[in-house]
Amino acid sequence: GRATFPCLSPPGPARWHENYPMAKGDKQSPIEINSKDVRHDTSLSSWHASYDPGAAKTILNNGRTCRVVFDDTFDRSVLRGGPLTGAYRLRQLHLHWGSSDDHGSEHVIDGVKYAAELHMVHWNPKHGNFAGALKQPDGVAVVGIFLKVGKTPKPEMKRILEEIDNIKTKGKEAPFHHFDPSILFPKSRDYWTYHGSFTTPPCEECITWILLREPIEVSSDQMARLRSLSKNGENEPVNPLVDNWRPTQPVKGRIVRASFK
Repeated sequence: GRATFPCLSPPGPARWHENYPMAKGDKQSPIEINSKDVRHDTSLSSWHASYDPGAAKTILNNGRTCRVVFDDTFDRSVLRGGPLTGAYRLRQLHLHWGSSDDHGSEHVIDGVKYAAELHMVHWNPKHGNFAGALKQPDGVAVVGIFLKVGKTPKPEMKRILEEIDNIKTKGKEAPFHHFDPSILFPKSRDYWTYHGSFTTPPCEECITWILLREPIEVSSDQMARLRSLSKNGENEPVNPLVDNWRPTQPVKGRIVRASFK
């Protein structure tokens, strides 16, 4: 096989646990969701997001993903309802994607992988700050949205993708003002929910996942644009930022509940 240079690239997900033991915990994400094992829970209410478009601050390439950062110093953009108690503040959104259109999502639904997965990360202010929330089982709530490739580009993704040229390489950041992330939600509010973890080290098990059943549609061109990002810094050899998804983890007896039948 090809020569590998372990010093040049960080170890893959299979070795994360060597430095981050939590990565081998009992509540890791992502998982594969099998409809036959899902429990429809009539007590699950609908979720609601009230987002202030003025809270959007910057868009950046951190070498691992494309991230939009929001002001979370007070309750200006919040998620509530569904499986959650209280209001959770929106902190950032980011994406995971593949090297081609047939894979890239982290969660897998009945064997189906989508082209990408968008994560909207919220935290529970009752824990004081984001770092404090990471230590609590009810600290963080992530809304996961699947991106599926279709004929029509998603106008809602346009704002994010327009900025790609300004954040091509690792460490680049650009202002990103006046953006309402709720335009990224699909029409249906149906969701699956389970308790899991961040999908990047240290993989803290503090997340209530709200995975939306209905994907949003993007075009193949839009996906290609995401793949034009690089994980290298400005004056380093080009290393395309693709396949930044973590493989599915063991469910270990957790129950996935659905808000729909």
